[in-house]
Amino acid sequence: MSKYKYIKWFNEINKNDIPLVGGKGANLGELTQNNVDVPPGFCVTADAYKDFIRLSKLSDEIAAIIHSIDIEDTTDLQIKTAKIRNLITDCSVPAEIETEIVDAYAQFSKDIALENPLVAIRSSATAEDLPDASFAGQQDTYLNIYEPVNVVEHVKKCWASLWTARATYYRQHKGFDHFEVSLSAVVQKMVNSEKAGVMFTTNPMNSNNSEIMINASWGLGESVVSGSVTPDDYIISKDSFEIIEENIADKHTMIIKNGSGIGSIELKVSDFLGADKVSSPCLSNDEIVKLTKSALNIEKIYGSPQDIEWALDRDTKGLYILQSRPITTLKPEVSKMESTTSNQKLKMLVKGLGASPGISAGKVVKISDMSEISKIKQGDILVTKMTNPDMVPAMRIAGAVVTDEGGRTCHAAIVSRELGIPCIVGSKNATIVLKDSQEVTVDATRGVVYEGRVLQEKEGEEKTSAQGSSVQFDEILRKLAPVTGTKIYMNLGEPSMIGKYKNLPFDGIGLMRTEFIFSNMIGAHPMYLLKTGQEDLFIDKMSEGITQVAQAIYPRPIVVRLSDFRTNEFRGLKGGEEVEPVENNPMIGWRGVARYISEEYEQGFRLECRALKKAREEYGLTNIYAMLPFVRTTWEVEKVKQIMASEGLVPDGSFKIWIMAEVPSVVFAAEEFAQLVDGFSIGSNDLTQLIMGADRDSGILNRMGYFDERSPYVKRAIKTLIDAAHKYGKTISICGQGPSLYPEFAEFLVQEGIDSMSVNPDTVEYTRRIVASAEQKIILNKLRNL
Repeated sequence: MSKYKYIKWFNEINKNDIPLVGGKGANLGELTQNNVDVPPGFCVTADAYKDFIRLSKLSDEIAAIIHSIDIEDTTDLQIKTAKIRNLITDCSVPAEIETEIVDAYAQFSKDIALENPLVAIRSSATAEDLPDASFAGQQDTYLNIYEPVNVVEHVKKCWASLWTARATYYRQHKGFDHFEVSLSAVVQKMVNSEKAGVMFTTNPMNSNNSEIMINASWGLGESVVSGSVTPDDYIISKDSFEIIEENIADKHTMIIKNGSGIGSIELKVSDFLGADKVSSPCLSNDEIVKLTKSALNIEKIYGSPQDIEWALDRDTKGLYILQSRPITTLKPEVSKMESTTSNQKLKMLVKGLGASPGISAGKVVKISDMSEISKIKQGDILVTKMTNPDMVPAMRIAGAVVTDEGGRTCHAAIVSRELGIPCIVGSKNATIVLKDSQEVTVDATRGVVYEGRVLQEKEGEEKTSAQGSSVQFDEILRKLAPVTGTKIYMNLGEPSMIGKYKNLPFDGIGLMRTEFIFSNMIGAHPMYLLKTGQEDLFIDKMSEGITQVAQAIYPRPIVVRLSDFRTNEFRGLKGGEEVEPVENNPMIGWRGVARYISEEYEQGFRLECRALKKAREEYGLTNIYAMLPFVRTTWEVEKVKQIMASEGLVPDGSFKIWIMAEVPSVVFAAEEFAQLVDGFSIGSNDLTQLIMGADRDSGILNRMGYFDERSPYVKRAIKTLIDAAHKYGKTISICGQGPSLYPEFAEFLVQEGIDSMSVNPDTVEYTRRIVASAEQKIILNKLRNL
C-alpha cells in the first residue's frame, strides 16, 4: 500500500480514476499502464485540493463569491474570480500536504537519476476530458519548474486556476456544479522538445474516421495548443498512411525552456534554428508514420476518437505522448456546400484554414486583449491575432471568429467547433486587412472572408440545409438506437443546454435540477424576493427555464426536481445571508421537503409551485411532473402535498408527484410512501452515502471501497424500493451515475425490474446499449430454460 495520502504515481492509476486525479491524470495513468511512452511523473490528488480548501477554511467564502457573480458580466466575472484565486494563493499549503509533495518530488528525482529535474505541472480537473466537454486550456499549466519549493508553489497555482474566469464560465455553461469539481495537479518530467504538436485520430473538420489530422511546429507544443503559431497541418489516411493533404506554414515563433530560470520563453525560429526552418516542413515522412501508428494504438486503447498531445525529444529523438483525451467536437459529416453565388460579385479579403465550418455575415470587431472583449455584441465577427480561454464569453455570442495565427487544433478552433460557430484560423493578416465595423461574410467551410454581406440570402438557405441535415442525422441515430423496455431518461441542469441534447435517444428528462435556474436566471433568494415584492420575477424566470426544456422535448415527460439547495448554497444567493442559518453539516441539514413545510420557507416553496403551475397551464405543457427531494417521513409528504394542492397542483392523469428515495427511512417505509406518491427516483449517491455512513466526497473511503452503489446493502435497499413501488403500481427510476459507470449495476437494475434510468447526456446512448444487452440476456436465459 502506498505510503502517500495525497500522491499517486502514473503506474498506480487508470482511466477510471477521474474523481481522484482528474481527466488528464487518469489518461496519463491509462497510457502508462498500456506501455505508451509517457514522460514519467505523479499526481497530487484532488483530495489534496479538497483538504487544502477545508483546512484553510475557504469553502463558505468561495461559495458566497461564486453565487454572487453575474456570469454574463465579463467585468464582474473577472473581478470576483480573481478574488477567489487570491484567497487560495494567499494561503499556505498545510504541512501534511506540502511534506508529501516535497517527498514525492525527491523520490521522482531519484527514480530518473536527476537532481531537481525540470517538470511540467499541469492542472487536471475532475470534470475534465469527458466525452461531452473539452476543458482544454481552462486551467493553468506551468513548464520547466524545478526545486521543491517551486513545485509546491505551482501546484497551489494550479489549484487557484480552477477559479479563473474562463474555467468558471465554461463550467457554468456546461452545466457542471462548481462545488462538485475538484482539481489534481500532474507533475511530469519535461521533454526537451525539438518539435511537438497535436493529433486527432478522427478528422475534426469533417468527422471522417478514416483520416488522422496532425499539427506540428518547432519547440514545445504549447505554441500549437495556444495558437501562438500557425503549425504545419497534415491529413493522413489511416489505411495507407499516405498524406492526403499537407499545409506547410510559416512558423515564425517557437517556445523553449528558459535557460536562466523556471518557465519557458518565446523565440524567433529564424534566430534559434535559422531562417530556412521558418517555411520548412518540421516533420519527416518517417516521423509522420511513427505518429500515425502511435495515434492508431492510442485510439485502440480507448476505443474512441482521441485528441493527443505529442513531442519528439531533441536529445533521444524518441516520441513521447504528453496527454490524450476524447474528441468532444465531432459532428455528423455534412457535404461541402456548393457555390450558390454565381450572380454575386465576390471580393476575397482574407484566406486561412477553415477550422469550424459554416457561414456567417456581420460587423468586424477587432480585439487585441481581454480588456476589449466587452466590445463584442451578438452576431459580430470577432477578429484577433489569436483567442485565449478568457475570450470564451465573447466567442459565445460572436457570429464567427477569424484569427491571424493558429491551426485546426488550437484553442480558437476547438472552442468554435464546440460552440458551433464558424471559425477561420491562420489567416496571417486578418487583423491588418479587416477594419473595425466593416461588413464581411465569413465562409469557414472554404476558409475565406468576403467583403460585404454577399452571401446573406444564400447563407440562410445553406444554414437551414446544414441544420436540417444535422437534425435529420440525429433523428436517424435516435431511430437506430436500440429499443428497450426500460426507459432511458436524461438528467439536465442548465435549461439552455437542451438545444444541444434534445435529439439524443432519451425517453424524457428524469431529473431536471432547478438549482441552475435559481443561480443563473433568478440569482436571488426566494424569501428576499418576497420581502422586496419581486415574487413575480421568481415565478416568471423559473417557469421560463422549465418551459424552455418542456417545449423542446414535448410530449416526452420532464420530471422537475424542486429546489434542493443546502443552507450554505442558499446563503450564496442574493439576500440569502439574511435568512439562512449556518449549519455544521448542511448535507443532512435543513433541505428538501423539510424546508418546504417549515414556516421559514413555506412561502418560498409556494413560489416554486406557482412557477410549475404557470409552465404547465399557461403553455399547455402537461408533460411537466414534480419531484420532491430529500424526503424523510410520510407525514411531511402528506403536508407538502396539501400545500401543493392549495396552489392548484393536484396529481391526476397528466400531473404526477414523484419523490427522491435517498434517505434510508424511505426504504424502511417504502410501501407506505408508495401509497402517497406516483413514483420514486432513487438518488443513489445520497442513498449510498447514508446507508454506508460514508461521505461521498471522502477520497479515503472511496479508495477503500465504502462508497459504492454496487454494495450488497445498497442493492438490497434498491430491491426493496422496486418491489414496493410495483406492488402498488407505481413507477420507479434511478438518477445516480451508477448505471453508466458500472454495466453490471445496470444489469442488476434491469433484472430487478427498474422502470427507468436517468443518466447524464454524455452516457445516454451508452446506457441504452447496456440496458438493451441486459434485457436481451434475460430473454435468452428464459428461452434457454424453457
